[in-house]
Amino acid sequence: MSPVFPMLTVLTVFYYICLRRRARTATRGEMMSSHRTIESNSRTSPLNAEVVQYAKEVVDFSSHYGSENSMSYTMWNLAGVPNVFPSSGDFTQTAVFRTYGTWWDQCPSASLPFKRTPPNFQSQDYVELTFEQQVYPTAVHVLETYHPGAVIRILACSANPYSPNPPTEVRWEILWSERPTKLNASQARQFKPCIKQINFPTNLIRLEVNSSLLDYYTELDAVVLHGVKDKPVLSLKTSLIDMNDIDDDAYEEKDGCGMDSLNKKFSSAVLREGPNNGYFDKLPYELIQLILNHLTLPDLCRLAQTCKLLSQHCCDPLQYIHLNLQPYWAKLDDTSLEFLQSRCTLVQWLNLSWTGNRGFISVAGFSRFLKVCGSELVRLELSCSHFLNETCLEVISEMCPNLQALNLSSCDKLPPQAFNHIAKLCSLKRLVLYRTKVEQTALLSILNFCSELQHLSLGSCVMIEDYDVIASMIGAKCKNLRTLDLWRCKNITENGIAELASGCPLLEELDLGWCPTLQSSTGCFTRLARQLPHLQKLFLTANRSVCDTDIEELACNCTRLQQLDILGTRMVSPASLRKLLESCKDLSLLDVSFCSQIDNRAVLELNASFPKVFIKKSFTQ
Repeated sequence: MSPVFPMLTVLTVFYYICLRRRARTATRGEMMSSHRTIESNSRTSPLNAEVVQYAKEVVDFSSHYGSENSMSYTMWNLAGVPNVFPSSGDFTQTAVFRTYGTWWDQCPSASLPFKRTPPNFQSQDYVELTFEQQVYPTAVHVLETYHPGAVIRILACSANPYSPNPPTEVRWEILWSERPTKLNASQARQFKPCIKQINFPTNLIRLEVNSSLLDYYTELDAVVLHGVKDKPVLSLKTSLIDMNDIDDDAYEEKDGCGMDSLNKKFSSAVLREGPNNGYFDKLPYELIQLILNHLTLPDLCRLAQTCKLLSQHCCDPLQYIHLNLQPYWAKLDDTSLEFLQSRCTLVQWLNLSWTGNRGFISVAGFSRFLKVCGSELVRLELSCSHFLNETCLEVISEMCPNLQALNLSSCDKLPPQAFNHIAKLCSLKRLVLYRTKVEQTALLSILNFCSELQHLSLGSCVMIEDYDVIASMIGAKCKNLRTLDLWRCKNITENGIAELASGCPLLEELDLGWCPTLQSSTGCFTRLARQLPHLQKLFLTANRSVCDTDIEELACNCTRLQQLDILGTRMVSPASLRKLLESCKDLSLLDVSFCSQIDNRAVLELNASFPKVFIKKSFTQ
């Protein structure tokens, strides 16, 4: 054979490596250009016309500003045609998430972040939408009507929610992803990111958001899915570069180094043999462990395959004291938990939020994992984990005797009777039951036996019949309570407030937003101000009865106040707000949106006098 041919082969391989390296180091602009090239080379025949459809249904979401019993500010407003767009402003007909900015991270109720969270995982909330027809996506448009810029990821799912037969395999693919960016404008826009093509049709789209850089709540009006019924044929000239190949920090990777191949990474792989491990043999064991603490979980998987010494370090249970599996929700399954099991015998903090849905994790798989790894658990995050049932909570109560923090936020598919098992966790200090179906009897039992509670969230728990009874039990049993979320509790009165104020003098945070049965004329807010001097955050959102007297009482008695929301009141004047701002030197957030006596001029004057305070004034166009 001519020597030319081996030389051509070498050059070909070298050329391929160069192209691969260029793809992996491409700038964001180059990536966008490559995507545009893909789009320009995609050709559809007249018979494969583009289908344009609005969302048919909202099937899952992590939080919303609205109530479970109405449509105002709820995620369900994303279904169907636009209600508001192209108008800008604060409208009740839009979809709004529960938080914005970093204010909730600065509250006494904020939890410490998990270690080893991949820097690329910055999603805080999500919403999943279904569409009538399965299509190969060509575009996804999001109609944002107020403070846009929260959407940071768009994903597509291979499963058809309307199919009578369960799928044999469920895949999620990222259509578009970007780090959070701050937009200076609050006006409406039609967000049209350049998405990548996928090799399966979909009618299930997921938006993930991060609102940390926003000045106020983002509002979404509708989502439009463009696509074709038949798979588009790409031109042979098109070089399809996957977003996950370009971004080396991505936490779901095309090469299989993510959680989907965890079993391969931690299984008995053939490790490299060598005469020695170089200088690693001379390093103290503890120092190597300290270095490995800075690696993400997929990086530990990779490193475990390099040599026996590092495999031993990577499999040490001390590396898994804090285990955050939420970033890998799209791939985590029973097999992943099984191979992690032997390494997590000492785990203390475990985050399984968003995981296990659509059959990825079974009740049996979760139970097996906790029976091996639950004895040392102190903190367990299970937000939006819809695989949970009563058996799971029973296993938690039996296998996790040291548990101090349990988050079941938005686990709205858990049956009411399941919550009875939580009462067995007598060491609990933090309990989040936001948007769950916990009933009054179960909650009273929990409060009776979990008297060490310091943080309790009961926001949007619509199954509770009488919040005054609950407040009375809290005041009698939870003397160390520091934060309490009663967002949208429908029937608490001045009697319940009196029990809370007298029984929980250490309260630092109290959310009474959208509690329509509280009236200032009963003296309930004055009582709060006089008996809770440690308050740092107080939300009285949408209570129209809040008046100057209440504000002046807060100014006199709650000088540590940092956040106050009095959105919607008609009876507070600029003069009383000035007294509050002069007395509460640490106040950093004040929401006076839709306060009829506080116009834009008053806000500008207060801003000029107190420039360190963020005074929020929403508007409707």
